[in-house]
Amino acid sequence: MNTELFNAKTQKENGTALAGRVIRSGGLVVFPTETVYGLGANGLDGEAVSRIFEAKGRPSDNPLILHIAKKSDVKPLWKHIPDKARLLMDAFWPGPLTLVYLKSPSVPNEVTAGLDTVAVRMPEHKTALALIRAAGVPIAAPSANLSGKPSPTCVRHVIEDMDGRVDIIIDGGDCSIGVESTVLSLVGEPTILRPGGITKEMLEGVIGSVRVANAVLNPLSENEQAASPGMKYRHYAPDCEVAVALGSPKAAAGIINREYQKAEAEGKSCKIFATQQTKNYYNGKKYVIIGDRDMPATLLAALFGALREESEGTDLILAEGIPESGEGLAYMNRLLRASGFKVIKY
Repeated sequence: MNTELFNAKTQKENGTALAGRVIRSGGLVVFPTETVYGLGANGLDGEAVSRIFEAKGRPSDNPLILHIAKKSDVKPLWKHIPDKARLLMDAFWPGPLTLVYLKSPSVPNEVTAGLDTVAVRMPEHKTALALIRAAGVPIAAPSANLSGKPSPTCVRHVIEDMDGRVDIIIDGGDCSIGVESTVLSLVGEPTILRPGGITKEMLEGVIGSVRVANAVLNPLSENEQAASPGMKYRHYAPDCEVAVALGSPKAAAGIINREYQKAEAEGKSCKIFATQQTKNYYNGKKYVIIGDRDMPATLLAALFGALREESEGTDLILAEGIPESGEGLAYMNRLLRASGFKVIKY
């Protein structure tokens, strides 16, 4: 397949119009959002959706998210709109929040992996919204990476994975948030299935109590059904081993220095994912400053790119854990899954 590349700034009208026609005709389009790049197809066409799984090498029991351009577009996708959904849509749409509720018959099983629920979000990105409007249908889209690899936050990483696998790639520059949307189920007690830029605390400020699914920070067993993207399989994995050190900044640094020396003695090449506050613990060692641990959004924005870039020629990445409050929950979710839940302690 020959893949066309369009620049969202210089070829905006031609690119989105053509991409919209490609979506309607059953093709695949990679497009930017504020979270990560998405790999899109017509969300009402089961055959087109199946091509997403083929392009990614993604297991078919992993549900997708439908992307819409205006709030009213959710009406034909759900059985009805619950009151809490209306409150959350008013507060956070457009934005990095995906809501899961009971699906209508119009949604193909290929989108939902056979579940009776469907995930929907309205992105906060001009190009994404223009594409959805041009397509005239909800766009089913996971992240635009080969299954299991770190999600792409810049077009260079999209091209690495998707060139020749899709019809069109729209270059919208770097994604501002850098991790996928928060996924919240509204079936029964509101439950975070995947954390993101919209935090538990922010959600509770609108609708009251919200719980966090156990699988957010723990692996889902192989015989459990994934209710959301990013729950079941190893995700965000770079081309090397990753291990996470837990504890206070000083304690985590001690663990990392110990494991670094041990790995080097075994002939392995190592890198450390440090923060602004801990960089001085690693003098003389190879480290990368991911961001500021007091501002987890900086860590989120840098993580996926660093996992891709720093894994080249590296055998082991040693990363510090951070507290799981606020945006720290999303960071730890991605980091633990990237490591395959390999945690090192004293």
